[in-house]
Amino acid sequence: MANFWKLVQNENMKIYRRVRTWIMLGIIVGLPILISLGVVAASGSDSVSSWEMMLNESMISFILITIFTVVVASETVAGEFTWGTIKLLLIRPWSRSAILLSKYLSTLLFALLFAVVTFIVTMLINMAVFGSMDQSEILSRFFGLSAIEYMLQYYLLQFLGLVIIVTFGFMMSSAFRSSGLAIGISISLLFMGSIITGLFSMTDKAWVEYILFMHLDLTTYIGNKEGPFINHPMSLGFSLAVLAGYFILFNLISWTVFRKRDIAA
Repeated sequence: MANFWKLVQNENMKIYRRVRTWIMLGIIVGLPILISLGVVAASGSDSVSSWEMMLNESMISFILITIFTVVVASETVAGEFTWGTIKLLLIRPWSRSAILLSKYLSTLLFALLFAVVTFIVTMLINMAVFGSMDQSEILSRFFGLSAIEYMLQYYLLQFLGLVIIVTFGFMMSSAFRSSGLAIGISISLLFMGSIITGLFSMTDKAWVEYILFMHLDLTTYIGNKEGPFINHPMSLGFSLAVLAGYFILFNLISWTVFRKRDIAA
């Protein structure tokens, strides 16, 4: 097991020794600061509350984190074929499953790090600029939560949706060896999901409830046990079960294709 984590460490070194990774991190850190300072300069510090700014900045940041992680996930396998370094991995005493798992875990750790950094930066900058995150009357009345409790739930549910999209990108990278195709389709899934969800939610067919797009935004369950769709009342547990099914499917495809493909050719 210790040797396997060395393999994961090696994959992390590949990610963090690239200049683009630090540029991405700089964007994640700098964007909330610029937004908060811009709001203060435009309308003053009394115009909004700290938790509202944190929520808005987190929404934007999670879109960027998803895109950045999809790029990393899509290139972590396809890039090895493009650069011809996949053969160097195969001469090591590691199974194909171990190699793929190390790449997948490294990608998720990358996303987790960026999410944690975003939470810390958005909370600290907005508390410094707009004051402490006191109990919000809106959150207390409609959600029964404090500002911190709401944001923690928001980040957890957003991260689960991110994992599904990233897993899809990882699958596309493993199956087609094309980082461009994997990135394009995954980002389309991210931005077109809400549109497709709106169209499907207008129908009364039962099978609609098993479509991936209907469950990607789990944050709609915060304070709403039946979900956002009147025609299709669902629970958080049901959505998590559907996402778990897609998660298993995407990973099965990734592992099956990668293990059976003639990578040495």
